Amino acid sequence: MGQTTQNLVGERVKEARAAAIPPLTQEGLSKKLSKLGVSIDRAGVAKIETGIRGVLDFELVALAKSLGVKVTWLLGIKEKPDACVLP
Repeated sequence: MGQTTQNLVGERVKEARAAAIPPLTQEGLSKKLSKLGVSIDRAGVAKIETGIRGVLDFELVALAKSLGVKVTWLLGIKEKPDACVLP
């Protein structure tokens, strides 16, 4: 029986790393996360990208900041310009 994915962001993390100029390695992303106080080693980044490891909310925010993308993009959410914002 194969492993099932535990996250929505893995493919997007990999895509954002590859699109960075210069491209960001898994180790490089790990170092950026460490500077933000989030401890995810290179193997952890690999597991996120392959869907084996899920991410916590604070890790999601740090991943977005480190990769220069929005959290909503990592989650695959298409934002609507007329979205209602609750108080």
